[in-house]
Amino acid sequence: MYRSNFSKAIIILTCAVAFFGCKQKTEFKENGKVLAEVNGSKITSGDFNREVESLPPQIKVMATSADGQKQLLDTMVVRQLLMDQAHKEGIDKSTEVVQKVDDLKKRVIIDEFLKKKATVSEQELRQFYEQNKDKMKTGPQVRASHILVKSEKEAQDILAQLKQGADFAALAKKHSSDPAAAAGGDLGWFSKETMVPAFANAAFALKEGETSGIVKTDFGYHIIKSTGKRPAGVRPYEDVKEQIRAYLLPTKQQEIFQKLKEELKKNAKISIKDDALKTIGEKGATLPSGHP
Repeated sequence: MYRSNFSKAIIILTCAVAFFGCKQKTEFKENGKVLAEVNGSKITSGDFNREVESLPPQIKVMATSADGQKQLLDTMVVRQLLMDQAHKEGIDKSTEVVQKVDDLKKRVIIDEFLKKKATVSEQELRQFYEQNKDKMKTGPQVRASHILVKSEKEAQDILAQLKQGADFAALAKKHSSDPAAAAGGDLGWFSKETMVPAFANAAFALKEGETSGIVKTDFGYHIIKSTGKRPAGVRPYEDVKEQIRAYLLPTKQQEIFQKLKEELKKNAKISIKDDALKTIGEKGATLPSGHP
């Protein structure tokens, strides 16, 4: 609605899965309900759940709505069709693809290995927060929930129910087409500039606990409920904790890599072929047989 195009993001992310990943899903399916069949291949709830887990957090939440789930499943169906066609044409057997898949598999395994070895302690997280509070500042923010529908008539009907005492979160889960519907319409805390003007102006004009009238944007018709307000200042530690962790983890992984690199070398038999190395780049030169 205001931060990203879910449909485009889903297509890009799910179609960019490496071939070996798709092969593993076929061979090691979890038990679950069959959500779709594509030319004899089954897409199960286990496949779907793994797909959701592989998405970035900002995209994952979008897959919790009914519309988001339909879009994700449709993309998985199309991807299976593309895979079937690629199989027919022998693309998966080509030397280039097999080599790329093998290289990517090694990188993924190493990345997962380093992730398990690298940890950021609570003390490190808090220390970084305290030392970088000047970077944690934000302008005024509000927290709000909303219900998004396609027609003004539907919005009017929902607004009438709210005025009669209906539960906002329950109506959001039932009627809203926005991914936040699964969370009762909750959008969390946000700054004014992160939303489209009409939505932002309405949300920031509300008093805490107040519900708006119908707000029209290019995305449809919204009903907004303010659930919190806070002035400009430093963001609370709990709000930025996971962002700090994500920022520090790559450095931690690099430290683990450097440490393990030396330890593993000490206990390994390694033979560097300097003469062969010098020939790299020469016309017609090839590496010795069996070289990784």
